[in-house]
Amino acid sequence: MPETDPIDGDVYVSPRYLAGALCTGDPALAPLLDLGWELQHDDLANVYVTAPDRRVRLGYLPEGEDDGLWRITAYRDPFAQPHWGVCFNDQAPTEFVTSFTNALAQLYTDGPDAYLYRPAKRDPSQSWFSAVVPLMQRGWQLQPRRWGVTEVQAPDGMAGLEFSAGPLDPETELTTLEARWLLRGGPEGWSRWYATASTHTPTELVTAITTAVSDPSPLPRWQQQMAVTLRRHAQLTPVTPPKHPAPTPLDVVRRNAHRRRPSLGTVSVPRWSSSTQPATPAPTAPVSRPAPRR
Repeated sequence: MPETDPIDGDVYVSPRYLAGALCTGDPALAPLLDLGWELQHDDLANVYVTAPDRRVRLGYLPEGEDDGLWRITAYRDPFAQPHWGVCFNDQAPTEFVTSFTNALAQLYTDGPDAYLYRPAKRDPSQSWFSAVVPLMQRGWQLQPRRWGVTEVQAPDGMAGLEFSAGPLDPETELTTLEARWLLRGGPEGWSRWYATASTHTPTELVTAITTAVSDPSPLPRWQQQMAVTLRRHAQLTPVTPPKHPAPTPLDVVRRNAHRRRPSLGTVSVPRWSSSTQPATPAPTAPVSRPAPRR
């Protein structure tokens, strides 16, 4: 969409993989905190969340050493190398991280057999396709296989997933983009986002991400704080008041009071506000994208 587009204020962004990140990580932290996971933070405002059994850890690192804003690791032994790890960079739409943490909360509730221990036959090369199904069902296309890497690409070419079938170094998977799974989206440049998942990451967790990425419903954003490169490529739809907005709680109180005491004034007129949900399934509250990492 041209930079001179007259749209101002809150918008719905489609496709959602061009929406950029929110300014807060709270929605993605909530599923784990609701389970009673321990929350800590350092003097730089980095946040650390740890499972009660100490076997899963999440770091929300706005002041980290690189652009890996979200790092989640799981351990068979709390003092050993991570069994698996997932990373989202600072441009990844926060809703994708929230889908992941919701799925992680469910697996953690199911127990260690769900989020750590897998039967030997559950080799990544045998089960990976289940995470690709949501993409293909929504029009993403398999690309020609190259160097042991299978790629699935969005119809507009602005997002994709890569799966590497060959042997990988465990430490490299946790610290670089050379992981078993690599999802990416956005135009080239600093606004491009990625997510990685290492070998042994439960396929259910990867599937939660691919399902969220390919969801056709738009995401709400404040247009002025979206990166210009995203606005140029995304479809932006203004958030407009519904024709028949639902009354706010205050409207209901005023209306009931008027009915009891008809001589005390007129009934308030229902009005649209940022707290009133429109007819579309997405929320309308203004949200913003975080500033670039230093």
